[in-house]
Amino acid sequence: MKKPSSRIREEIARLQEQLKLAETREAERIGRVALRAGVGEIEVDENQLQAAFEDLAKRFRASKPGRSERSRADQGGTAAENSDTVAAGAAAGISGKA
Repeated sequence: MKKPSSRIREEIARLQEQLKLAETREAERIGRVALRAGVGEIEVDENQLQAAFEDLAKRFRASKPGRSERSRADQGGTAAENSDTVAAGAAAGISGKA
């Protein structure tokens, strides 16, 4: 039996809320790490900071053997989306500090 569209919409809304909460947890975690590392005390353009985090993410992804761009995309988004999450965490951690 197929699900009615209203039920699918409810499920999508629930999943979107779960995604929002997961992204918030990730951003807070990464923000705390960035603050401990002293990133909050550095005056840097947000675009430069995002580029630095993207480079960092590439470095760590490259160090994991057997993982390709395709497998990362299958596990939760593209590399660009994952980098945005990292950058969002850093931005959350340094707000008001730069």
